[in-house]
Amino acid sequence: MFARLHVFLALVHIAVAEQPEAPAPISAPIRDIPWGQLNFLHTTDTHGWHGGHLQEAQYAADWGDYISFAQHLHKRADEDGSDLLLIDTGDRVEGNGLYDASNPKGKYTVDILPQQHIDVITSGNHELYQHNTSEREFEKVVSGFKDSYIASNLDIYNPKSGKLEPLARRYRKFTTKNQGIRVIAFGFLFNFQGNANNSVVQKVEDTVKEQWFKDAIEDHDVDLFLVAGHVPVRDTEEFDLIYKTIRAAQWDTPIVFFGGHTHIRDYRKWEKRAYGLESGRYMETLGFLSISGLSSGKKYAISPEASLTYQRRYIDNNLYSLHYHSGKNSSNFQTALGRNVSKTIHEARKHLKLDHTFGCAPQDYWLNRAPYPSNASMLTWLEKEVLPDTFNDAKVPSIVITNTGAMRFDIFKGPFTIDTTFLVSPFTSSFRKLKDVPYKAASQLLSLLNNEGRIMLNELAALGLGDEPFGEHRLHDLLPPLPPVGKQSIRSSAQDFAPPLTSQHQTPLSDNKDRPLIPGYTTIDDAGDDGDDTIHQTIQFYHVPNCIAANINISKNPAETPETVDLVYNEFMQDWVILALRFLGEVRGKDDTVSVLDGKSMTDVISQWVAKYWKCKD
Repeated sequence: MFARLHVFLALVHIAVAEQPEAPAPISAPIRDIPWGQLNFLHTTDTHGWHGGHLQEAQYAADWGDYISFAQHLHKRADEDGSDLLLIDTGDRVEGNGLYDASNPKGKYTVDILPQQHIDVITSGNHELYQHNTSEREFEKVVSGFKDSYIASNLDIYNPKSGKLEPLARRYRKFTTKNQGIRVIAFGFLFNFQGNANNSVVQKVEDTVKEQWFKDAIEDHDVDLFLVAGHVPVRDTEEFDLIYKTIRAAQWDTPIVFFGGHTHIRDYRKWEKRAYGLESGRYMETLGFLSISGLSSGKKYAISPEASLTYQRRYIDNNLYSLHYHSGKNSSNFQTALGRNVSKTIHEARKHLKLDHTFGCAPQDYWLNRAPYPSNASMLTWLEKEVLPDTFNDAKVPSIVITNTGAMRFDIFKGPFTIDTTFLVSPFTSSFRKLKDVPYKAASQLLSLLNNEGRIMLNELAALGLGDEPFGEHRLHDLLPPLPPVGKQSIRSSAQDFAPPLTSQHQTPLSDNKDRPLIPGYTTIDDAGDDGDDTIHQTIQFYHVPNCIAANINISKNPAETPETVDLVYNEFMQDWVILALRFLGEVRGKDDTVSVLDGKSMTDVISQWVAKYWKCKD
C-alpha cells in the first residue's frame, strides 16, 4: 500500500517557478515518497531541459530547483541517519535551446550541471553522435564530476594525446555517508554503434568477460551492486546479461539498476533482491527509489531480521511536488546554491535570446496526442505544409522523406521561439538527395520503412547486407518519440503499430472527485499503478508512422506518374534509405548523394517556415 494521499491546495502556498517565464504549477492530489534506509534520486534523458518546461505547469521546475530539493533531502537523511544518492544515466544533450543554441553547444550547461552533486553519472548515445560533443563530454563533464562519472564500456581517443583511453573510470566502490553501506557501481551504455569515430563502445558481452569486471563482482565486501546505464530496464539483453553475470558470482547480494533511453517511466522486478528504475525524459520526472533492509559494513546499521524492501515513486518535476516532498514552501524551499543556479539559467537564456519569436502557432500541434493524419497532428502539418512549401522550387518530380523521430516535442498555440525550434527538432542533420531514382522503387520506400521495417532488417541481415545501424536501440532515434504512458502501453506501441492507444485509467481520489485532474502520466509497472506521485487524468495517445513523405510535382493520376524522381531525405536516415533501396533492387551508395538546401537542418527548415507563414497578431 502506498503512503496516505494528500492534496495540495493552491491557497496554502503559492509556488512560483524559478524561471520567470514558466507558469505556476496547479494543485493536484499527491502520494508520499517511500523514504527508506538508502534512497535515490534519478534523472535520465534530460536532453538539455534544465530550465524546466516553460509551457507546461506540471514540469516547470528547473535544475536549480532540483538542487534545492536534493539539498533538503540530504539534510533529512543526515537527520534520521539514512542515505541519499543521486544518479544520472545520460542523454543530457540535444533537445533544448539552453544546450543547442550556444556556440559551442553546451557552453552553459557544462557549468550548470556539475552544480548538482551526483554520485553516479553515465553517458548516453547522444553524447557520442558528434565528434565535438564527445570531446566536450570528456574534457568538461567528466572532469566536472570527477570520480562520479563511470564508463564501464566506453572509450575515447584523447584529443590531446590521440590515444584510446576510457572516457571515465570503469567502476566505483564507495561507502555511504550515514549507513556505511558498501556500494560497487558500474556505468554502461547499450551496444551502440552509431557514435562518431573518436569514441568506441565495447559490447557489454565483451565487457563482462574482462578481468576488472570479474574482480569487481567477486568482491564480497559489498552490500549493494548499483548498475547505472543508458539502457532500457525492460526487454534489454545488456542489463539481463549483467544481472546474470553478477548472480553467477554472488547469488544473493542486492542489485539495483537505473536505466534510460526509451523516455518512459518504468520499474522492473528481476527478483526480490534486484529491481530497476527508469525515470522518463526531458526533466519531467525525478525518479525516486528506496531500499530498506540492506546489510552494512557499519555494525548495527540495521536489524539482522529486517527484510529487503524496494519502493519507487515518479515525481512530477514542479514546485508543488518538490515543496511537498521536502516539507518546505515558497518561503523556505530555495537554497542559496539552487537560487544561484536558477539565476544562471535565466541569464543564459537571455544571452541566447531563447524567447525571440519567429511567429505564433495558430493552434496546438501534437506528436502522439492527436491521430495521424489529422489537422491537429504535427506530422500532418509537416507533411502537408512545411515540406511541400520548402521544396516547392524543385524542378523535377521529387519525394521528400523524413523520420518522425526528427520531431521531438509538441507545438503549443502561441509564440514559436528560438527555444521552441530546438524543443521540436534539435538535430543538426541536413537533407540529402539521390537523383533519378526509379519511381517504382522510390514510391515503395515509405511503406517499407513504416510497415515492414523489422522484416527488412532481418532480410538484409540474412543476405549479409548489414545489421548495423539497425539495432532496436538505434531504431529508437529513427522512430517517433514513444508516448509516455507506462510500461504496458509503451511496449505495445513499440511492437504493434496499431491504431489508437489509450493509457490505463487511474481512479481519482474519492474526496476529490469533483475537481478535474491534471493530464499526465498514468504509469503501470511491475509494482502496480501507484508509482506516479501525482494522480493524473488519463491522456489518449495515438500511434504514428516511422516516416512521412511529401510528393513534389507528382501527379495523383496514375497514368502520369514519372519514370524517375529525386529522392530527398533527412541525412540521419541515409543508411536506412540506401539499404532499403538495395532491398528493392536499386543499388545506390553514399557517394551518389548530394546535399540540398545549402545544408539546412530540419530546425532551420521549420523556423524559416514559421517566420514566413505564422504571423503573430498584434
